[in-house]
Amino acid sequence: MFETIETAPPDPIIGLTEAYQKDPRPNKINLGVGVYKDAEVKTPVFAAVRKAQERLLEDETTKDYSPIEGPPEFAAAVQHLLFGAGHEVVAGKRAVTSQTPGGTAALRVAADFIHKLFPRASLWISDPTWVNHPRVFEAAGLQVRTYPYYDAATHGLDLERMLSALMEIPPGDVALLHGCCHNPTGVDPTPGQWKRIAAVLGERRIVPLVDFAYQGMGEGLGEDTAGLQQLCRTGAELFVASSFSKNFGLYNERIGALTLIAPTRSAAAKALSHLKICIRTNYSNPPAHGGAIVDKVLQDAGLRREWEEELRAMCARINGMRALFVQTLETKGVDRDFSFIRCQRGMFSFSGLGPDEVEALRSRYSIYLVGSGRINVAGMTPANMDYLCSAIAAVLR
Repeated sequence: MFETIETAPPDPIIGLTEAYQKDPRPNKINLGVGVYKDAEVKTPVFAAVRKAQERLLEDETTKDYSPIEGPPEFAAAVQHLLFGAGHEVVAGKRAVTSQTPGGTAALRVAADFIHKLFPRASLWISDPTWVNHPRVFEAAGLQVRTYPYYDAATHGLDLERMLSALMEIPPGDVALLHGCCHNPTGVDPTPGQWKRIAAVLGERRIVPLVDFAYQGMGEGLGEDTAGLQQLCRTGAELFVASSFSKNFGLYNERIGALTLIAPTRSAAAKALSHLKICIRTNYSNPPAHGGAIVDKVLQDAGLRREWEEELRAMCARINGMRALFVQTLETKGVDRDFSFIRCQRGMFSFSGLGPDEVEALRSRYSIYLVGSGRINVAGMTPANMDYLCSAIAAVLR
């Protein structure tokens, strides 16, 4: 059987990291992989996370399985983080939350749920989107379609084309939206634009699936829920896939959550029964450690404050690199306008660099970007900025 198979193509982002690691040149820079790096080009452990782990180890009494949907206290903490403790969705018990192995598993569980219960529904994703999105949903058997999102000419949101496309989506289909810090463009709707998007989705009876991988890394923990708040109208139905890889630095713990919001408490409970079947036939139970860390940090007032301070510092570093990148390119005499990068949010930016320029940066200067020109701003540091911008200036000339 196995002698007949061919080698599969490498993942475009993971493969890029593998090529970077094999590159022997000393000045190499990895701006491809979606992992936060500090000024020392390391992925740090949050101090609040480290303290939470120490307390968990002291208090741990069992290694028994977690419930299929994860502990109820974790679900409550996630819902309070998303909506606030007093939100109608929480108070009315219209939301049910399942802990998942990372945000990717949350997306896959949602995909399995949709395909099982609503097999005629298509899944609509933005053009462009995270490279793994179509693969996750297609692997679950869903038909994946796209709607316009990014305007390359203005380096901004193509709102009118997006709304026109959404108006053509059949009722009962599902539209995936990035809750904040759009990957790969870094371009998010304004609160006013979110209001218009939510109105169209509600009018067309399209179910939103919000990929919320970066809460707190755009404008702030509360501010980043602006779109989610617009979508959570009375009686609205939607999914929210959360990840704690970035905003807690828990990449290798694989901790995420899928939250389903139904029109009524009874409908939410019925939906949870099907989510549990999707989970049971996939990975059976979620891993306990990462979820316990998140719950401990969110429930402890002191750890919560420390975590929020660390998260704000992370965002400030990213935004500082955006500004320094634009400034340094200007000092290098680059004629092309890169000022739009200051306005983007999150770790990623669509740089506007083309495939030939991306290839030249890799082959000549050991600077690794995704072929689309997406840059992980968190890979920039004050130490490598001069080399990076000098290389870009040379390639553009």
